[in-house]
Amino acid sequence: MPDWFGDPVAIDNYVSATEDAAFGSLLAVGTAGVVGIALTRRHFREAAELHLIAVDPTQRGSGVGRALVEHVVDTLRTDGCTLLSVHTVGPSFEHEPYAQTRAFYRSVGFTPLEEHDGLDWSGPTLILVRSVGGATSGS
Repeated sequence: MPDWFGDPVAIDNYVSATEDAAFGSLLAVGTAGVVGIALTRRHFREAAELHLIAVDPTQRGSGVGRALVEHVVDTLRTDGCTLLSVHTVGPSFEHEPYAQTRAFYRSVGFTPLEEHDGLDWSGPTLILVRSVGGATSGS
């Protein structure tokens, strides 16, 4: 998936995150093996981040990504989380693969919140959020 994951440092960071207890992980497994992965990180009781989602390019459009996101949301909801965020390359950086990524996030209920330069990389990072629908405690 070089159009999305072409930065060796970022790839190394994702691999390290899979071994870090601070991250939750979820695999989608098909008949031929692993076809998708999601990594999450809980920042607060009420808020978590979808740190990584990746689906085998041959499985795009088959519902694997949507199933991963919905499973993450359902799991977080049962644990009292109310908000899920995700970072991706912002729209001010014109790149069709990331336009597709943003469209995917919109299709699974994420709303763009804000774009920042230099947050996750030297270019624009878009932060999107989605309600998980969990109960609020007020504190």
